[in-house]
Amino acid sequence: MKREAFKMFLKPGFEKEYEKRHAAIWPELKKMLSDGGVYDYSIYWDKDTNILFACQKTKGEESSQDMGANPIVQKWWDYMADIMEVNPDNSPVTIPLPEVFHMD
Repeated sequence: MKREAFKMFLKPGFEKEYEKRHAAIWPELKKMLSDGGVYDYSIYWDKDTNILFACQKTKGEESSQDMGANPIVQKWWDYMADIMEVNPDNSPVTIPLPEVFHMD
């Protein structure tokens, strides 16, 4: 099991839309993540900075951040690109966060 955290950046004024889209996450995306070993995946929003903080656990070495070649992921990126800071390929700008403390 591996834990991973990263931050992303929401464009101002889109917090409700972000929540709405994730409340209706595509079943095929959820299945692909789960089948890929991603679980216990949460995203938090800092309203003061519009930073999204994501944390997830994985059963293998691959995380959601390694699944960008999948067409389902690329379609999701395109769907979310209008409300997030993105790279030229529409992947969200992400910054990995090193773990500095953990307690079971």
